[in-house]
Amino acid sequence: MTGRFTELTVDCHDPERLAAFWCVVLDFRVIDRSEGKVEIGSWEPTVEEVRARQMPPTSQFIRVPEGRAVKNRLHLDVSPIDVGTDEEVTRLLGLGATRADVRQGPGRSWVVMADPNTRDYQFCAA
Repeated sequence: MTGRFTELTVDCHDPERLAAFWCVVLDFRVIDRSEGKVEIGSWEPTVEEVRARQMPPTSQFIRVPEGRAVKNRLHLDVSPIDVGTDEEVTRLLGLGATRADVRQGPGRSWVVMADPNTRDYQFCAA
């Protein structure tokens, strides 16, 4: 018996805005929506497909009332597929992301960024 990684869930204050940002970044679409929750993905999951084989996980954004109290223990690495890192960083900044200083030091091949809505969900463009 095995399990499947099916969703990455992010607690946030504004699921609609954060899902919209990640849809553009990842070229995903909204696949499910309910009060306080938005799920996005590159495919429409079905129980049969998930059970049959490992499929790309979806991401869901869930509204929570409390703010983040400590450093994030998870971040997403975004790798450009048809442009260089500089062009991808420029695109993400244009979408509203900001650079984040997490004492990563000079000479790194990635850029740490924060999402445009909460400014507290960090990700890297590699």
